[in-house]
Amino acid sequence: MSDLPFGFSMPNDPDDESGRRSGDSGSGGAGGGRPGGGGSGMPDGFPFGDPQQMADMLRQFADMMSSQPTPGDPASGQGTGSGINWSMAKDIARQVVAQKGDPSVPAGDYAKVQEALRLGDLWLDQSTSLPSGVQTAQAWSRSEWVEKTMDSWAQLCDPLTSKTVRSMGQSLPEEMQSVAGPLLGMIQQMGGMMVGQQAGQAVGELSQEVVGTADIGLPLAGEGSAALLPLGVAKFSEGLEIPDDEVRLYLAAREAAVHRLYSHVPWLRSHVFRLVAEYADGMSFDISGLEDRLGEIDISNPEALQEVLGGGQGMFQPEDTPQQKAALNRLETTLALIEGWVAAVVSGAVTGRLPQADALAEATRRRRATGGPAEHTFAALVGLELRPRRLREAQALWTALEEARGIEGRDAVWQHPDLMPSSEDLDDPAAFVSGGAFTDADFDISTLTGEAPGAPGAPAEGDPERKKDDEDDKKDEPGEGS
Repeated sequence: MSDLPFGFSMPNDPDDESGRRSGDSGSGGAGGGRPGGGGSGMPDGFPFGDPQQMADMLRQFADMMSSQPTPGDPASGQGTGSGINWSMAKDIARQVVAQKGDPSVPAGDYAKVQEALRLGDLWLDQSTSLPSGVQTAQAWSRSEWVEKTMDSWAQLCDPLTSKTVRSMGQSLPEEMQSVAGPLLGMIQQMGGMMVGQQAGQAVGELSQEVVGTADIGLPLAGEGSAALLPLGVAKFSEGLEIPDDEVRLYLAAREAAVHRLYSHVPWLRSHVFRLVAEYADGMSFDISGLEDRLGEIDISNPEALQEVLGGGQGMFQPEDTPQQKAALNRLETTLALIEGWVAAVVSGAVTGRLPQADALAEATRRRRATGGPAEHTFAALVGLELRPRRLREAQALWTALEEARGIEGRDAVWQHPDLMPSSEDLDDPAAFVSGGAFTDADFDISTLTGEAPGAPGAPAEGDPERKKDDEDDKKDEPGEGS
């Protein structure tokens, strides 16, 4: 699967079968017989041929689009107004799953997954102060995974895919917009359809390899809905020579750990989505090849638009911007911290219980570091890799923090985004752990666990530490009239 976003291609791509290369606008000499060329009899500079032919094409396109749901219609799956039909994407993903075969989960496998999720979640009680976040423990088929995670995929992808579609018209030179206005509107609509179709194809393919709801460090079915896919677990096990029960328990503990984190860190999910949106805001496109591509469209055939937009020969090339790079750095750091924390708490939970814990941890780390299936699909869809590039450093930081401040001190860092380590802290974890970025006063684990003062872990009334804390608090209180 290509790592480039849908509708994108690299210049001088050897797989480009269009016959064009840098400096070659396409199909032969001047005019070349292509629509809108010099042989059309139309004035120079009008790239779309006979106006009557264009009018006929517009009518054909309107007929073709009349059967599509209206953007903004709740039934269309396009409530965001992005132009991407996510309802259609889900239908296509389910078709992909059905074509590849999707047996129902046998009752025996369902029970094994439930038991593994509950036991793995129980083990986590000894390695993290965050309470259980698992509300339901289920085993899913691939089609169930598609059905229950598509809303999250749409929310993740929408800021980037919609930016791509909007740019098909907004990024054109003003003089070209005035000439190509009707056609550009069609291209944007068709582009939204194409992105929806390809998103559905990508998510359907992804369902063949995922193991649960949290492969990308985000609970795609929502907080509390923990699930494993028995077929995905079996595929993960291939070549490991580790008993199936042990693999299932390890993956179940990881699934449960992600749900604990998101269930008790209320700002985290919105923070991840905001970083993705910031990345989208910084996207910029090179549209230098768009005019030539529009000129190649056969205006007597509206299906030619689909060939242009969906044929793998991209009209746009993404350009890095400082804003985009900064947002990407923040997103990658957040993902690394999430994955590092999960790895640290799962290691503490399964060590001594699963004989092959180290081998399973390495297999999982390698799968994420080299770009797991979820990351590759997301990158192909929106041009963004959800890869925790500094996973080892993040896990080392959380482990060092636990050694210095205990489990509660480590987990309390999650109580506010301002307390979180930065990418610079991953470079020098010792400085962060030694207290340079925070003090004991920053921590109140009850904000995450929901425990009231005086609960287990808090200094009791009359305790010297409690008395000292109270006196310090009084010193910090403003005096009367301040």
